[in-house]
Amino acid sequence: MTSPTLQSFPPLAADGARILVLGNMPGVASLQAQRYYAYTRNAFWGIMGELFGFDPAGDYDERVAALTGAGVAVWDVLKHCRRIGSLDSSVQPDSMVPNDFGAFYAGQPALTHVYFNGAAAEKNYHRLVGRTDTLHHTRLPSTSPAQTMSFDRKLAAWRQITDAVHHL
Repeated sequence: MTSPTLQSFPPLAADGARILVLGNMPGVASLQAQRYYAYTRNAFWGIMGELFGFDPAGDYDERVAALTGAGVAVWDVLKHCRRIGSLDSSVQPDSMVPNDFGAFYAGQPALTHVYFNGAAAEKNYHRLVGRTDTLHHTRLPSTSPAQTMSFDRKLAAWRQITDAVHHL
C-alpha cells in the first residue's frame, strides 16, 4: 500500500526575520488543523511562549504574531512527502521534496541562523537542500513528545534562540 502524499504549509514569517526554526514535516494533528505544532503534547508553543513572553495556549494567530514579531520564522524542510502517522522515521525517503529555500532566503535577507527542531530536520535539510555559508546552523532537541527529554531540559537547550535574537 502506498502512503498518502502529504503537503506542508507556507512559512510563518514577517519581513526582517532573523531566525528560522525548521521542522521536518507537520504531524497528523497539525495537518488536520492546518496549523504548525497543533499536537497538544508537542512542546513547541510552550517553549516559544516561555522564551518570547506570550501565552502558549492563546489564540493561534496571536501566538504566530508574537513569534514572527520577535524576528522568528517557522517552516519545515519538506514541501511534501509520503508518510503514515506522524513520526519522521515513517517518511518514505524517495518521496521527500524540499521547500524552496532559495526563494525564501532571497525574500528574507536579514536571516542569520537556522535552528533545526530535531535530528530529522537537520539531516533532511543537509541532504536535500545543502548548506548555506551565510547562515549558522544549529540542531536543537525535538519538541516532539517522541523526544523523551524533559520540558525543562528542552527549554534550556532552546534558550540559545533568544540569546541569538538579542545579539543581533
